[in-house]
Amino acid sequence: MSTDEQDGRRYVVVVNDEEQYSIWPEGREIPLGWRADGTAGTKDECLAHIEKVWTDMRPKSLRDALAAGLPHAAAPAVDEDSGDPLVQRLAAGSHPVVVAGVGDRNAADAIERFRHRMERGHVNVLFTDTAGGTELSLRFDPQTIDRSRCDFARRSGSLALAADLNLDGVDVRCEVELSLEQLAGTGRLVPLA
Repeated sequence: MSTDEQDGRRYVVVVNDEEQYSIWPEGREIPLGWRADGTAGTKDECLAHIEKVWTDMRPKSLRDALAAGLPHAAAPAVDEDSGDPLVQRLAAGSHPVVVAGVGDRNAADAIERFRHRMERGHVNVLFTDTAGGTELSLRFDPQTIDRSRCDFARRSGSLALAADLNLDGVDVRCEVELSLEQLAGTGRLVPLA
């Protein structure tokens, strides 16, 4: 049982105008720009709902522009720091990544949250060396992951994850190598062409 379930904390699922989802503590005023989607429950229940309904991570404005066939919509986004397209930049060499969505990565229960996400086949990673960071949602079959180098109980070892996704209109494979001790490591994109 998670800490949130033991504490009785409840959350609501919130969504913004770009159809991006998050959770918010039930009973607290929802921030401007967000609205409740009608789902409430434990953190795990709300995250499971989001995983089910948020199947396309691209903002609604980008999806609409692509559907309308606007030519500039298909162009890869430019990372402000380098002038290179984001996909091209993240495909060149390895980049630092951290596990996202598990709270404070140094907290004792972060590894349990990460293990739970691994079992569900859905882990978020954040490339930290891009302007504002680039968070990607990796979805994979949990049965295909080699855990032979992992010791979740001791929070030691490493783990390789890979998932196919679409970033800025480009099909890519995201490959990451993570340290369980730090819930951080390196990652790169491999364009699928």
